Amino acid sequence: MITFGFLSTYPPTLCGLASFTAALRAALPSGAVGGVVRAVDAESPARPAEPGGVVGDLVAGSAASCRQAAALLSREDVAIVQHEYDIYGGRDGDDVLRVLAGLPVPVIVVLHTVLTAPTAHQRAVLNGVLAAAAAVVVMSEIARARLVAGYDVPEGRLVVIPHGAVVPRDAGTVVPHRSQHRQILTWGLLGPGKGIEAMALLPRREPAPRYLIAGRTHPKVLAWQGERYRRSLRLRIEQLGVTDLVRFDSRYLDPVSLSRMISHAEVVLLPYDSREQVTSGVLIEAVTARTPVVATRFPHAVELLSDGAGLLVNHQDPAAIAAAVHTVLADRAVADAMAAAGGIAARRLGWASVAKQYCGLAAEVMAARAPVVA
Repeated sequence: MITFGFLSTYPPTLCGLASFTAALRAALPSGAVGGVVRAVDAESPARPAEPGGVVGDLVAGSAASCRQAAALLSREDVAIVQHEYDIYGGRDGDDVLRVLAGLPVPVIVVLHTVLTAPTAHQRAVLNGVLAAAAAVVVMSEIARARLVAGYDVPEGRLVVIPHGAVVPRDAGTVVPHRSQHRQILTWGLLGPGKGIEAMALLPRREPAPRYLIAGRTHPKVLAWQGERYRRSLRLRIEQLGVTDLVRFDSRYLDPVSLSRMISHAEVVLLPYDSREQVTSGVLIEAVTARTPVVATRFPHAVELLSDGAGLLVNHQDPAAIAAAVHTVLADRAVADAMAAAGGIAARRLGWASVAKQYCGLAAEVMAARAPVVA
């Protein structure tokens, strides 16, 4: 059986890439699961290898750490490297290039961001990552199109494998249980771009909908401005007169608990400001839970909701958000049609299906490297 090593952030770090890597490892056959080299900041306290598969840390800015990371990853047959600009050390995360240069084993690179207008150095870093990869995974067709249009993608090495999700065992057979409080959920590590203004514009009907903003402040936001942003949200709630409708849940929940939270909501609201986001684990989780989605037109939402699992609205348009949320809450037929579309999508988005695709890709990569016997 082909074994996988992993380079990524990893729990207990709280970020999307850490959660993604942990979930993918858990879905792979046990015999295929190798060690994790965990990307950490230089300021992070030194920590020994921990239970759960962590074999070492890649410390930002440390050349020796890059060499050690490459050595650890080389113990396995294939290395899966998660790429995001801000998780590795160096300018635009270019420390990762040192690690890749030291790897004798084939590399599957997973791209979580594909910028349409990168700086010259960002483009150079990503092109260097692509050149070192035996295969490149993106998680949406829009990401694939952007990559082909703007970067040097080795021919035949680009594959679309969706972001996985926890799929309820009864998906497609049992109607999801919804909260009696008509709950609207925004889920994710808390950062700018939430839909509080829309709550003030919703028609006041009984029972009044409740808006739950779940998740911790994003680590990058927290490092930059502490909890100032969360406090500003609370002030805005008071100014709009919706303190009785909005509450926060600041826990960082495991995937199963998050899936349960989503399944109890009537609407998942994703009012993101980003026009670059080509991958959203939150969106995948909502669709597979068969919970109707209202989202701004960020690229992954445009692609994934095209089959009817949600409604799209323009960016920074609270009135449009409120109207779309009201449509889902008020029209049971519309909500049921969205849930049905999500159930169909769930068949290909579960972690078991995603892990199977990574195993197949690794087999292809290994076969391509095998020497030809005369």
